[in-house]
Amino acid sequence: MLIIDGHLDLAMNALLWNRDLARTVREIRAQETGMAEKGRAAGTVAFPELRAGRVALCFATVIARVQQPGSAFSGYRSHQIAYAHAQGQLAYYRQLEREGALRIIRDAAALVAHLREWAAPDADSPLGIVLSMEGADPIVAPEQVGAWWEDGLRIVSLAHYGPSAYAHGTESVGPLTARGRELLARLEEAGLILDVTHLADDSFYEALDRFGGPVLASHSNCRALVPGDRQLTDEMLRLLIARDAVIGTALDAWMLQPGWIKGVTRNDAVGLEQVVDQIDHACQLAGNARHVALGTDLDGGYGTEQCPRDLDTIADLRRIPDLLRGRGYREDDIAAIMHGNWRRLLERAWGAGAA
Repeated sequence: MLIIDGHLDLAMNALLWNRDLARTVREIRAQETGMAEKGRAAGTVAFPELRAGRVALCFATVIARVQQPGSAFSGYRSHQIAYAHAQGQLAYYRQLEREGALRIIRDAAALVAHLREWAAPDADSPLGIVLSMEGADPIVAPEQVGAWWEDGLRIVSLAHYGPSAYAHGTESVGPLTARGRELLARLEEAGLILDVTHLADDSFYEALDRFGGPVLASHSNCRALVPGDRQLTDEMLRLLIARDAVIGTALDAWMLQPGWIKGVTRNDAVGLEQVVDQIDHACQLAGNARHVALGTDLDGGYGTEQCPRDLDTIADLRRIPDLLRGRGYREDDIAAIMHGNWRRLLERAWGAGAA
């Protein structure tokens, strides 16, 4: 079964962690033996494993946070620096596209053609990516949205951890800023998709009220199962479902296990069954399987120490369909969760007024 993953920080791992993703996970781990930094020698994502798991497409990020005055979360000192860094990540994707390793998907026709190629069991097509921005700080000003669209950007979230120039993110409190309201209007006009992941509650509600375009939550779990402002409440989930949004389930163990303490808690009690718990909760709220998918965030600053214990590499996502079957999910619903829902959202977004 084909898989679409709604959130992978591929360029971050390449540029910030100096990982050659063309090598296997085993080779990358061997290169990092002896490194003490969290997640080192414990990565789960590389191009061979994406192929082994038949992850035909992912939403691949550019990310470069700016540190706001008074924020406890570190970042670059200006939007100009963040822009330059994000453009470097884009250059990485473009070079891999020139070499035939990746394919940047920009419209519905390219999406359909790409997935048609991958439908063959022995497909040797490039890995597909949809360019996504995690936190809008690399957009120097709202007027720059059009240039980013021309660069291939198709999905934007407004904030990451802490406040941004546009909104309040995880572990901060507050609404959109005036610049954020202007940015939303520009994003909608250009045809970009809004990612509400990481938004503080007030910013989340205001963004949904103001933005009339397509929305998604690329890597967000359920607050009813794991408390904390990083997760979505049932009310938030219902609002997204009403907008025909899709919510990508994240595999970061602290978002799967209540009371997790980063760097202390072990993942012994966390497995892929807890991932399916998250999927099932959102499906039960919706009354169907049309609004939930995968947005794994694997290797998002951590490794196997903060993953489900029964996942060694991203190729192990292929275990999820059997777990869903064990919960009584039908084959067409499983296909929707694994790839169909993301495909439907992209086709709808790109077929209705994209600039």
